[in-house]
Amino acid sequence: MMWLLAVLLPPVAVLLAGKPIQALINLVLTLMFYVPGMIHAILVVKEMKDDARMEKYIRQ
Repeated sequence: MMWLLAVLLPPVAVLLAGKPIQALINLVLTLMFYVPGMIHAILVVKEMKDDARMEKYIRQ
């Protein structure tokens, strides 16, 4: 769901990923040009998923 949100509403996806300052940066990117905001949101969501996966491996 986060991936779809990153494509459709990039600032919301970044905000839900727990990065409020980056959400503001993403909002500016999205308002100026949609594609850079979308790419930034996808990278932030990927980072969030990678961090969650790494924590899961560490806990095992």
